[in-house]
Amino acid sequence: MKRQTLLLSLLAVLLLASCASRKNFVYLQDMQVGEGYPFDTTYEAVVHRDDRLSINVTCKNPELAIPFNMQGGVFRVGNDGDIDASAISSGPREKGYRVDVDGNIDFPILGKLHVEGLKVSEVTNLIRERIIAGNYIKDPIVSLEFLNFKYTVLGAVANNGTFTVDGDRITLIDAIARAGDLNAKARIDRVAVIREIGGERKMFMHDLRSMDIFDSPCYYLQQNDIVYVEPKYRKKDNEDRGWQIGTTLLSVVTAVCSILWAIK
Repeated sequence: MKRQTLLLSLLAVLLLASCASRKNFVYLQDMQVGEGYPFDTTYEAVVHRDDRLSINVTCKNPELAIPFNMQGGVFRVGNDGDIDASAISSGPREKGYRVDVDGNIDFPILGKLHVEGLKVSEVTNLIRERIIAGNYIKDPIVSLEFLNFKYTVLGAVANNGTFTVDGDRITLIDAIARAGDLNAKARIDRVAVIREIGGERKMFMHDLRSMDIFDSPCYYLQQNDIVYVEPKYRKKDNEDRGWQIGTTLLSVVTAVCSILWAIK
């Protein structure tokens, strides 16, 4: 009877230790199955310095939009105001419009436009309104895409590096997944996002075990964000290693006790 009690006690300790270890590494522990959680569906990327933007202007009369889609090109306007598309020529072109150190882009016909700090829809509305105000096109359609949207993931993940995005929308969880997920030494409660805001770098800390991450201003990453997953300290690593050794020894002792109990 004593052997049975000892065996059951050892098994209970082993199971509790195993469950506690796994729980510390589970994402979004406080989410409930079937429960609805709101999220921001209107998120838009913000333009920063050194961004490279692809901007395209279209309208019902394609020829009217040609001057606004030229970068360093030459075109000819006839006496009647029509664009001679056959006369268009251009030299070497730089891909997209780069936002300079002052936050401006040099846009055809309209000249310099300050776009730093504006959302995508705000930039397209700015260009559209300037075109309409100049009586160039009555109802232009303006589209914008990022050509160099990138972010960096460092620390306790499988693959450190800089990653690019097709488009301008990626979440913090997506970024970690693309980096191969957290490794065994990661602190799941210490995931930082370093972001440039108003000429300064600010750090935002996240706990991936909590659904509060959905309310973070960094849940959707911005251009040039740095994601840093803090590793466990060496002291903590030693504690983890000691815990693993202790768990292994406990398993061995449990197995031996089981054998002895079965024999006797």
